[in-house]
Amino acid sequence: MDYALDAGAGAGLRLGVILLSTDETLEYEARQVIGARDVNLLHTRIPARADVTPEDLRLMAPEMTRTAALLPKDLSAVAYACTSGATIIGSENVASLINAAHPDTAVTNPLVAVIAALKALGVTRIAMVTPYVAEVTRPMCAILAAEGIEVVSEVSFGQKEDWTVARITEGSTEAAMLAAAKVEGVEAVFASCTNLRTFGIIDAVEARLGLPVISSNQALIWDMLRLSGAEARGWGPGRLFDLDMGA
Repeated sequence: MDYALDAGAGAGLRLGVILLSTDETLEYEARQVIGARDVNLLHTRIPARADVTPEDLRLMAPEMTRTAALLPKDLSAVAYACTSGATIIGSENVASLINAAHPDTAVTNPLVAVIAALKALGVTRIAMVTPYVAEVTRPMCAILAAEGIEVVSEVSFGQKEDWTVARITEGSTEAAMLAAAKVEGVEAVFASCTNLRTFGIIDAVEARLGLPVISSNQALIWDMLRLSGAEARGWGPGRLFDLDMGA
């Protein structure tokens, strides 16, 4: 019998995400943005150890190209969904390893996405909330500083085990955001880590503080859509999704 072909499911937009094998949060939050829209968000998982330490994070680099190759071809953008991993491995190295499997495809990661988001919002002084140990937050702060973004306040849960991070309540993260934002001169709050839940509190914290709130997952999804040329204004939580996507 004859048949017809089209561009496949989600023909409007095809995005690829490399998730950590330990991540339990990004897919759940991404569904809240993508919903029933004409977007096909395709996932694969990279082997990751449970502990979020520089030594463990570096072990993902040799797996990056092989894991990226598990994603289908012809994607609008590919994201490596690990803020701390991008910090330790290096964003340029991440992009190069992914492009080895997906040449000429736009690549992003949460750290690159957060920097782009903060610049789009005109923010240079932030309060940062993380679940990380100091060995991870220090290089992250240094990378932000090199991009002209000063971390003037930091609150950490001091947790290196990813299973536990996924179970930190949004109430705990909200309290940490409010505490971190008390320092004078804070222009925005950044909650780092794709496994840390935030989508249920972003709007409420912004309303209380009168400041933008950025999370790793929010910025990553925004940046994938932006790089793909989507007009996704209003799709997600927070002031970031109020911006013109061309910003």
